[in-house]
Amino acid sequence: MILPPYQANESRYDNGMQYERCGRSGVLLPKVSLGFWHNFGSVDSYERSREITRFAFDHGITHFDLANNYGPVYGSAEETMGRLMDDTFRPYRDELFISTKAGYDMWPGPYGDHGSRKYLMASIDQSLRRMHLDYVDLFYSHRFDPDTPLEETLQALVDIVRAGKALYIGISRWPLEALKFADEYLRQRDVPLLIFQDKLNMLNREPQQKGILDYCYEHGIGFISFSPLAQGLLTDRYLHGIPKDSRMAKEHFLKSDMLTPELLQQLREWNEQAQQRNESLAEMALAWILAQRGVTSVLVGASSTQQLAKNIKCVNAQPFE
Repeated sequence: MILPPYQANESRYDNGMQYERCGRSGVLLPKVSLGFWHNFGSVDSYERSREITRFAFDHGITHFDLANNYGPVYGSAEETMGRLMDDTFRPYRDELFISTKAGYDMWPGPYGDHGSRKYLMASIDQSLRRMHLDYVDLFYSHRFDPDTPLEETLQALVDIVRAGKALYIGISRWPLEALKFADEYLRQRDVPLLIFQDKLNMLNREPQQKGILDYCYEHGIGFISFSPLAQGLLTDRYLHGIPKDSRMAKEHFLKSDMLTPELLQQLREWNEQAQQRNESLAEMALAWILAQRGVTSVLVGASSTQQLAKNIKCVNAQPFE
């Protein structure tokens, strides 16, 4: 069956999505961004991936977040993005803000992991080939590597921008002191740090507790939260125990011993608070993140358009005290 060419919704920027300035840059990001960590790999339905991403764009989500090893298998989420560029998004490339990353295990041997110039340079070239792109809008160092000199990692990022392979640079999950060093190093080379990515949600507030979010806000660096729903804990999924078809039941990313009686009680209390706000627990959890000073966007995953539609509602949530 040959599908008709995709035509984006003409009202995509009038459907309720809101945009936030990323630090003190010229970039506006949607308050809800779409992450490709799960549901977009070679083990997943391409037709469903296409349906979700088209729905996202039709509802004003312009930012797609990937990494070299997202899948499974490694690289396959970027290959999905390449197919999507070819059959859906090529005419809309200049309306999209596409990011990818390198820093974790990607290929065998000593040059397929961590933060060396060798790895980062090879990875950006591979990513561009897989995604059928000439450049990405944002390229991240995916993690802090204490065994590689920071100057080596950061200079590679600078050179990737100067080579036209990325427009902006980000870092993910670096310690505060390393963030400060990176900020200064990149500013001195006229490639300012656009954004910092880290895990922030109502159960994990480390970026606030460690001063990272304050530093980003005070120095004009954007902040984007991944795992905003704590792998599903901050939804109604586990309020009555562990469903047999859930991630926690599979003991993969979520372990069953995490759901302690104390946590379950806390989740139920938050759920009651959300109901008083006429919201779901997930909506309230996302809205809480967006209400924190310095936050630019939240990265949500989606296994269906229905799930994504529910999460998008957070941009119009009631204010937090």
